Amino acid sequence: MQKPSLPFGKQISYAVGQLGWSTLINIIGLHQVYFYLPPAPKAGQDCFPDLIEKMAFWGLSTIGVVAAVGRLWDAFTDPLIANSSDRFSSRFGRRIPFLFLGGIPSAVFCWLIFVPPHNFISSTNLVWMTSFMLLFYLFLTVYVTPFFALIPELGHTPEERLNLSTYISVTYALGIIVASTEPMIASALQSSFVFDADPSLQTLASRQYALGILCIFAAICMYFPVFTIHEKTYCESEASSVPFKEAIILTFKNKNFLYFALSDLCYFLALTILTTGISYYVTVLLELERDFVTQLLTVMLLVSFAFYPVVNFVARKIGKKRTVLIGFYTFLALFLSIYFIGKHSLPLSPYIQGYMIVAVAAIPIAILGILPNAILADIAELDSLKTGSKREGLFYAGRTFMQKLGQTLAVLIFSSVILLGLDRDSKKQVSPNVTGIIAPSVSDSKSEPKKNSESEAKISKESTICKVEEVEAGGELGVRLTGPLASAFCLLAIFLFGKYKEDETLEEIAKIRGK
Repeated sequence: MQKPSLPFGKQISYAVGQLGWSTLINIIGLHQVYFYLPPAPKAGQDCFPDLIEKMAFWGLSTIGVVAAVGRLWDAFTDPLIANSSDRFSSRFGRRIPFLFLGGIPSAVFCWLIFVPPHNFISSTNLVWMTSFMLLFYLFLTVYVTPFFALIPELGHTPEERLNLSTYISVTYALGIIVASTEPMIASALQSSFVFDADPSLQTLASRQYALGILCIFAAICMYFPVFTIHEKTYCESEASSVPFKEAIILTFKNKNFLYFALSDLCYFLALTILTTGISYYVTVLLELERDFVTQLLTVMLLVSFAFYPVVNFVARKIGKKRTVLIGFYTFLALFLSIYFIGKHSLPLSPYIQGYMIVAVAAIPIAILGILPNAILADIAELDSLKTGSKREGLFYAGRTFMQKLGQTLAVLIFSSVILLGLDRDSKKQVSPNVTGIIAPSVSDSKSEPKKNSESEAKISKESTICKVEEVEAGGELGVRLTGPLASAFCLLAIFLFGKYKEDETLEEIAKIRGK
């Protein structure tokens, strides 16, 4: 029997769930690297304490290696959670119980990543951050993978799936805006409350409380679909009986899906370089305050929203594939331009340069925020019609596996490339565009021969010192090079996605459904 279409109000509730987890994942994307690898403050600004060693090994940054480990862990748990969700059966449905399980823990663990036990460089901080990051990604996967698998089940036609993809694209973008407000909230808290007499620790505590507020907001949003959507009433679904290994092989044997997923890997690698780097582009290249990041992201996403009706119209006229390729080519040009922003030879003010970048970025953000989920829903539906096996969860898990692999490589590459231009000794304790930050644990303890947990514990709040010299130590070159690097991966995404056969896919769906 045909299931009823999901009412508009419940479609919005479903999209609000995406607002929640989008806020969490963008807290990590926008703030984790900047939190643990902060650039030097300008003269007169409060510094931010160094919490972990900057360099790990082979020229790779510590935060890059840790983030890569977290993303890889996340990527490999995706298919396991997806298969469990595909095979699960209960009176509440296949997907909603997973959303219920994953919401609160993912929000709590996201916040704990930013609350290390020590306010100086310590191996304990590194272990703390890594442990809670692995837990965060595990429970976020428990939520997100079944969440996406609901799209082809709640949307019974290509148009319904496109509408759902549009709504969750809007709320994903809103999640970026919400996550980007951390500097504004932290600044308000810092000026209204005294958390510590030490200015650097006052800054640290303000940022931690601001992130905690955002995580609470995210957790509330994530439970909207849990308590408002009765899955069995609206979903066309049945538990899959295909064993895990066979299901994985069948999923990746689908050539359209394989090309789609590989292009997604390259695209998200390029996009993650941009989102991770935006705080550095503003503070290092444009030499503006970090609060300006929130303004830029807000403008970008508001302009992007204005393009949503245009994207839907164009996609219906020329097809989703051609529209996505337009987005890729626009991003390609944008990434190349990153190398040149902030140069004194440009006749434009840094503010205008920033606004121009985000205005152009709004177009592909709108296109690539809406259409890929709708395209994947078409691929999953055709596969289900041809094989008789409903493996929506694994298709979306396969996609997120590739996304997260791309994000893993991006964070690892970005956090290491931005250290180009720094001398070998500086790389251990300083950040891009560093003008000589002396790390808290180095400034007072270099003369002490013994370094152990007891000496770490004796470092008082008063010893959190951050000195700034007048001579720039480098790092700007590395930040600039991230743009052309991202454009190379974007070019590869264009090549791979060009192999997806959209016309044949839609024709086969119509033909089989017609029978």
